[in-house]
Amino acid sequence: MRTIYVVKRLIGRKFDDKEVQRDIKWVPYSVVSKGGKPYVSVEMPGVGTKTLSPEEVSAMILTKMKEIAENYLGQDVKYAVITVPAYFNDSQRQATKDAGAISGLEILRIINEPSAAAIAYGLDKKDEKNIVVFDLGGGTFDVSILTIDNGVFEVLATAGDTHLGGEDFDQRVTDHFCKVFKKKNSVDVKTDPRALQKLKAEVEKAKRDLSSVQQVKIFIEGLIDGIDFEETLTRAKFEELCNDLFKNTLKPVETVLDDSGLKRSEVDEIVLVGGSTRIPKVQQLIKDFFNGKEPNRGINPDEAVAYGAAVQGGILGGQATEGDLLFIDVTPLTLGIETVGGVMTPIIKRGTVIPSKKS
Repeated sequence: MRTIYVVKRLIGRKFDDKEVQRDIKWVPYSVVSKGGKPYVSVEMPGVGTKTLSPEEVSAMILTKMKEIAENYLGQDVKYAVITVPAYFNDSQRQATKDAGAISGLEILRIINEPSAAAIAYGLDKKDEKNIVVFDLGGGTFDVSILTIDNGVFEVLATAGDTHLGGEDFDQRVTDHFCKVFKKKNSVDVKTDPRALQKLKAEVEKAKRDLSSVQQVKIFIEGLIDGIDFEETLTRAKFEELCNDLFKNTLKPVETVLDDSGLKRSEVDEIVLVGGSTRIPKVQQLIKDFFNGKEPNRGINPDEAVAYGAAVQGGILGGQATEGDLLFIDVTPLTLGIETVGGVMTPIIKRGTVIPSKKS
């Protein structure tokens, strides 16, 4: 198996992290421990088995992006602004920077994904607004509350879950179909990584289709031992399988409201970012949470983050004047030191405006 994905869930984590252990059961490639870190072990044509760190895998993607940009611009690209989930901790951010360095880029700034999306949304907005950015992607989930006022962006609070996203919805459905298939045919799809991967790919496709239709037929010829897989997935069944995961997305929304001291009624705009916000049930939950307020549909959920990062890059590269945009972000997690008895003593509390220095 040579397809590696969701490496973002491994980056900057330790091998024995319970979330890494949870993912290992589901990925079709093997993850091994090397110096306490999760490394990906893959078969390379003509090379044999190679172990790569999550940073090296990420660097391959960045190198490819760098090439695409260079081909388009017809010149070298040396610098980059990279976005990370707001809820990434320090080691995850550092590892992301290392990936940039491996790919030959100088990382000028690491910015939070919801913050970047807010820039994309608020660039042309003149009046003062409180906005909630709800960013649910393939692997991670963030919520931030910002005040935008004539080019000044101030993050009031941020929360999230670095282990919640489309990937988890796919796992739920795949798991369900594995059980159904085993019951019917007494064969376990999970014993064959290739078959499992095939099923998962079809499930992911079906999930996307369910955003616009009520049911989808999934047919895979000769999935395992020559047995065909043939099932129907309805939107209702999908929602039932993932119900608790969808509901979990509202907890961080409550947290940011509490932290920012804003009432639900004081939120002017809800901006949805990330592919998983296309799921009708997710949209419905948010709408109900904000007393029937319609989320903003004017922003492309797939491109908003990259667009905002590009604006930030433009400012750093001197293409826009610094005065057009002021961004005030906060630290998402408390930073501290370990004192006697393995106790954490907070130095910089979460929600502190950055850059910040305490000693």
